Formats: sequence, C-alpha cells, structure tokens
Amino acid sequence: MGIDNKKEQEREELHRAIWAIADDLRGAVDGWDFKNYVLGAMFYRYISENLTNYINQGEREAGDRDFDYASMSDEAAEEAREGLVQEKGFFILPSELFANVTARAEDDENLNETLEQVFRHIEESAKGSDAE
Repeated sequence: MGIDNKKEQEREELHRAIWAIADDLRGAVDGWDFKNYVLGAMFYRYISENLTNYINQGEREAGDRDFDYASMSDEAAEEAREGLVQEKGFFILPSELFANVTARAEDDENLNETLEQVFRHIEESAKGSDAE
C-alpha cells in the first residue's frame, strides 16, 4: 500500500509541476490561444523537418552523401525556391528552419519578432502557388 501511495503522490507532484510550467509559458494568454501557439509551433517544426528531409534525400540520392540543407547558405538555397514551391507548395530559407531558429533562440532577444517574420516568409512563399 505504501508504494502505491508514494507513486500516486509523485505522479500528482509531476502533474502540478507540468501545469505550473505551462502556466509560466503561457502567462496571461488564455488556453485556446496557448493551444494555437503550441499547434503552430508543432506545424512549423513539422514543415521545416519535412522540407529539410525532402531536399536532403534528393541530394543524397544524386550522390552528395554529406549534403545538409540546414547548413546551406540562404543565398544558395534561393536558387531552388521556385522549384521547391512548385513541388512542396512552400519554401523556408535554411536560416529560418525550425532547427536553426531554436538553436539561436536563447540569444535572440526578439524571438517573437523573428518567428513572426519566419511565418510571414513561409506564408508569402506559397502565394500564387496551388498551396495558397
């Protein structure tokens, strides 16, 4: 009986700690806005990884085994923008990929503005395409 009570108490403490962290993260934002923020972040991560994997796979199949889109320069990536928008329906610069933005997040004093700009660029990349 004592072990079950201890496990239950630990689970309740963990539950309270998780909710406290969630409350700190969302601050004064209501639950629905917080869910939208989290879902938006998850979608951003998904499309970043999807695009990176798609490009990397194509380059590796073409023989460049060490290719990594995430470490490519934005200028070099721009050359593939049009084709990628036609193929995937959107485009993300390497510097604006989820992995690269999160790697710099701790030192980015304007992270909200960075994310707003990234989302705007992704949205603008789809304009005029079937994905719009």
